[in-house]
Amino acid sequence: MYITYNAIAMGITFVKATIKNPQKPTKEKEIEFLVDSGAIFSVVDGKLLEKLGIKPHREQEFTLADGTKVKRKVGDAIFQIVGIQGAAPVIFGQRGDSQLLGVFTLEALGFVLDPFKRKLRPMKLWLA
Repeated sequence: MYITYNAIAMGITFVKATIKNPQKPTKEKEIEFLVDSGAIFSVVDGKLLEKLGIKPHREQEFTLADGTKVKRKVGDAIFQIVGIQGAAPVIFGQRGDSQLLGVFTLEALGFVLDPFKRKLRPMKLWLA
């Protein structure tokens, strides 16, 4: 099973996912994400997170690819793709930030990005 909304040449993959408020899961919004297997956390427009009633619980410093350091608020959200959902940290994006689906979110949902087909596929899950 592969999941992709729109795979574009040059290694860019977009998927649609629903983001929900963990305290009020009926408050939800489907949005398009750039899948970024190099990003730890997912990034969602902070104004959208506020509309959903998701609140930040800390502020953290992050280093961008060019070495620039930025501070962003971090909260928690429920993410859902093709009926599979899980909770993961989410960065409150600011103007100019891309909406990214990061590795913590992918792992919370049990997905991995297939680097050759540029699609999400179920990850092999181990219990040891």
